[in-house]
Amino acid sequence: MDRNEDEILAEELAALGAVSGGSGHLTRLVARRMRKNVHEIDLVLPLPFEGAVEHVADVLARAGRVMGFARVGPGTDRETIRAVVGGGVGGLNPVVVTVLVSRGGVAGSEVRLRAAAKEGLIKQRAGEKTAVRLAALLSG
Repeated sequence: MDRNEDEILAEELAALGAVSGGSGHLTRLVARRMRKNVHEIDLVLPLPFEGAVEHVADVLARAGRVMGFARVGPGTDRETIRAVVGGGVGGLNPVVVTVLVSRGGVAGSEVRLRAAAKEGLIKQRAGEKTAVRLAALLSG
């Protein structure tokens, strides 16, 4: 989890540009200057901490490509999971999804879902729509 959202999104967009015959380097430069659409949602999952982490990882793996897990602080009951998921029209806009799972009280585990995507001239709100879609999958 050493790379930030902007770096990951620029690399993902550059890879898409290279696949379509464009210049990955130029695409990466342009992507760094694009605005980001970010949306965060807080949830409570009626699962114990380890079960919630497993559930989140499964949902993210089905939705996209999981990039990593990280415990937040030694001996804490907080885990971060990051994935890249396709969003926007045709699922072609990469969205970086970061989920923080924390041990909750008797109600279950607390989840903060953050989705971020770059926006071009046509606003697709891919970050917002992906966050809402994944929150529904996590809750369902």
